[in-house]
Amino acid sequence: MNEKRGVRKIVVPGELIKEMGKPGKGVFVENGKMYSAYLGVVEIRAGYVNVIPLSGCYVPKKGDKVIGKIIDIAPMNWVVDINAPYYAPLHVNDVPWHVDFGYTARYLSIGDVILAKVSNVNELGQVWITMKEQGLRKLEGGHIIQISPFKVPRVIGKGGSMIQMLKEYTGCRIYVGQNGMIWISGSPEGIITVIKAIRMIESEAHTYGLTDRIKAFLEEERGEEHGN
Repeated sequence: MNEKRGVRKIVVPGELIKEMGKPGKGVFVENGKMYSAYLGVVEIRAGYVNVIPLSGCYVPKKGDKVIGKIIDIAPMNWVVDINAPYYAPLHVNDVPWHVDFGYTARYLSIGDVILAKVSNVNELGQVWITMKEQGLRKLEGGHIIQISPFKVPRVIGKGGSMIQMLKEYTGCRIYVGQNGMIWISGSPEGIITVIKAIRMIESEAHTYGLTDRIKAFLEEERGEEHGN
């Protein structure tokens, strides 16, 4: 079918959705009909019709893994920018170290980057994060890029297939935050290739056949690197 080789259906806010199914995320119902709440892509999954936004701000959810940057320090906590409407406090009780009062700067400094988890979100959208879980850590070195949080699932791929392919072809370590922040560490050539691939995924996230195109791109890049 031509549609499967081309672009997925894009809808604008308030547009009537004609696809059949139960109303899911990103849609609202009026007079028995479904309409889009966002500028986004129509997706049908498990019998539900969803609209996946193409752009917008990260909306934190409890349990999300995020990449954040320390922007301020207090005696008992750090203030972290996680690309959300509110900054997130990280309390000394939520880090894997024993931190005495007033010694927070010894462990995390302004500008440091961390991999953390959203531990709570209140009704106002204020967020609290933690590093007190296996795998959460301070991220040393590397390179950070930012994408739309709504494109994160495409970068990760089904069952982590896309991100695993990027790692295998480039040898890079990659952490993807649900907040759209991505940390990449590896050779300069590998990092550049990952960035190019992620930008390609971001710009073509609404199209079909993306995985095959990314694979072809990575094979071409690897061939050029070995050729040189």
